[in-house]
Amino acid sequence: MALFTLQDISVAYNKQNILKDFNLEIENGKLVSLLGPSGCGKTTTLRLIAGFLQANSGKFLFKDKDYTKVPVNKRNFGFVFQNYALFPHLSIFDNIAFGLRLRKVSKGEIEKRVMNVLEIVGLKGFEKRFPKELSGGQKQRVAIARALVIEPDILLFDEPLSNLDANLRVNMRVEIRRIQQELGITTVYVSHDQEECFSISDQVAIMNKGIIEQLDEPTSIYKYPKTRFVADFIGFKNFIEFDERKDFEDRIELSKSSHFFTIEKDSQMENKTGKTGAIRPDYLLLREKGDNPEMKNSVLGRIKISTYLGRSFQYVVETSLGDFTVNKEMIEPYYAGQEVILEIPKDQMVLVD
Repeated sequence: MALFTLQDISVAYNKQNILKDFNLEIENGKLVSLLGPSGCGKTTTLRLIAGFLQANSGKFLFKDKDYTKVPVNKRNFGFVFQNYALFPHLSIFDNIAFGLRLRKVSKGEIEKRVMNVLEIVGLKGFEKRFPKELSGGQKQRVAIARALVIEPDILLFDEPLSNLDANLRVNMRVEIRRIQQELGITTVYVSHDQEECFSISDQVAIMNKGIIEQLDEPTSIYKYPKTRFVADFIGFKNFIEFDERKDFEDRIELSKSSHFFTIEKDSQMENKTGKTGAIRPDYLLLREKGDNPEMKNSVLGRIKISTYLGRSFQYVVETSLGDFTVNKEMIEPYYAGQEVILEIPKDQMVLVD
């Protein structure tokens, strides 16, 4: 059952729609990430949930109560900002206790709660320090502790790791997931980083121009994107617009310009009617021309561009079906202008709408 629901929400700035008839349901105890390019509406959605802005139309229901016009100070929601937003003149203890003091919580209860949350975020013993004495990762832990100490009904994160270096981001996302699971708190997490969202979330909502194109478990989105936008956003850089499609019990046969392809059919494709094939650069195969090709699921090509990536080479391969991007680990790379055979494994292409 959904803990909260956004129903037909519309938000516009200067007559430009940011969210249009937007709908989202999040179950109790889940961590759901909002992921998408800049301007897709993910931060607007988060601020709407927090109460920092009001929708032009639609409803926000929390525990089956209408929270649409409930002011931010009446919502018991914790918010973790991108830039930490710590008070530089207050100790770590006082930064975390700030919200409790506003709520007129007793001195003894404040002491108990602050020390408890410091232990949860791994900062016990840091209570007398000041923000300038902490690293970026430690400051972010303080920001998380401040959001947790009020015992919020929902925890909201607005790109909390964007100010940290790469290694620290990996460590902090593990900590965020640990804390969320340990406390079982419903969490909405906004980021533009695909790997970050996929690694910590129960579900990910891929947003585009104010709508959710797909809301699903990370593994399902990674393997079976529903739309071309989602596929392209998560790394399916190769697309073929087929002319014909024939469905059989165990396979789908596709054709374009006298080229024929077969892909395996599974439950994820049952309701898809599209004729656009998508495949990741890592899943395409390359062989030298004249290597006794089986031309079904294959097309002749020519190496257009070769780029060294470290562990592998990336090729742009020119074919009669268009250009394809291919990643391939090899000792002796193909050279620009070399003729090759490009093969699409039948279990690696998906169809998108």
